[in-house]
Amino acid sequence: MTVSTADTGSGRAGSETSTLPLADIPRGRRLGPLDLVRIGGRGLGTRRLRSTLTAVGIAIGIAAMLGVLGISEASRGSLLSVLDRLGTNLLTVTPGQTFLGKDATLPDDAPAMIRRIGPIEGESAVGSVAASVRRTDKIDSVETGGISVVAAESSLLRTLNGSVRVGRFLDAATEQYPTVVLGAVAAQRLGIDDLDAAVQVWLGGRWFTVIGILDPLPLEPELERSALIGFPAAEKYLEQDLSPTTIYVRTTPERVSDVRRVLAATANPSNPEQVRVSRPSETLEARAAAATAFTGLFLGLAAVALLVGGLGVANVMLMAVLERRPEIGLRRALGATRGHIAGQFLTEALLLAGLGGLMGLAAGSGVAAAYARSQGWATVIPPAGLAIGFGAALLIGAVAGLYPALRAASVPPTEALRTT
Repeated sequence: MTVSTADTGSGRAGSETSTLPLADIPRGRRLGPLDLVRIGGRGLGTRRLRSTLTAVGIAIGIAAMLGVLGISEASRGSLLSVLDRLGTNLLTVTPGQTFLGKDATLPDDAPAMIRRIGPIEGESAVGSVAASVRRTDKIDSVETGGISVVAAESSLLRTLNGSVRVGRFLDAATEQYPTVVLGAVAAQRLGIDDLDAAVQVWLGGRWFTVIGILDPLPLEPELERSALIGFPAAEKYLEQDLSPTTIYVRTTPERVSDVRRVLAATANPSNPEQVRVSRPSETLEARAAAATAFTGLFLGLAAVALLVGGLGVANVMLMAVLERRPEIGLRRALGATRGHIAGQFLTEALLLAGLGGLMGLAAGSGVAAAYARSQGWATVIPPAGLAIGFGAALLIGAVAGLYPALRAASVPPTEALRTT
């Protein structure tokens, strides 16, 4: 024998009949967890389309929450891995301003004086060159492509812990001649991908041979947009008398703060206030902190989406109570208690939210993994995010299903049976 109930919310003309075997209707006995799951699952199974669409609302909120957490952690992990690889013991010395607000300059002997500091592991200087670089001499001189020309010492790459993607860097021999090494971005803008054949660029009114292309330099992105030549070549072929505009200093990790305090006075003893000392790694650390800070904002937006999904669950469960009053009345007449009825509808809400939570976890993990791969990051799916996401779905389901469950339990059996 079965109980037949009509489902008017299926979205089709007429009604959809659901059956609940009387074997599933307890007669005055206590319902166990498995009984509740079985009965609740049958209730959702008779309204598959509506249940699926409602679960999608929960899934969107959970997917957004987990996706934001995964992308944020992957971004932060990538930045921290760059810091681990490049180190946090790099300092830069640049000229500041004079008391009258004019641009200051570093003394020519500043690199040599900085070399005398004990905990220094390496230093290298670069100087700005008043020249432009173009692919050919047929391009107008004003079309610089945002590429600057920089004179660099041969120790620069070692000091920055950088690497060459193609070719080689400047050395004691090549820095004397019209040769140039391109930063990663500069090479891309000039349309130079490899050095299989001899490649030349028009630099400062003459041809320079490209001997290398650098890998990205996250700690010094301005060098990625630069063409680097040797100091001797700049003085000989471009007739420029250069002074250092930036000095890079690599110190022992445990003495960074000590070295930072004395760098300004060492670089320019007569005017230390005209010297700026910075730590490039602080920029990456700030970006990692910013990625975490924005996580809170996006999680708030995900919570709004999850709340909307919870309202959908509450609405569907209230509709179910109205549509299934005959079933509720018959079950009460056959011995089901208020607790049995409330437990059934609350379990249905929890199953609905749990299904949405699982769908959201799968979708959010997939989005986070796909985005991380597209950026070249390691995929990071925080286990705590999985637990919190699924727990949030169940909590929303419990809150959304509580009132409909209590309302179903309060339906008088005689009144419910009169609506059959």
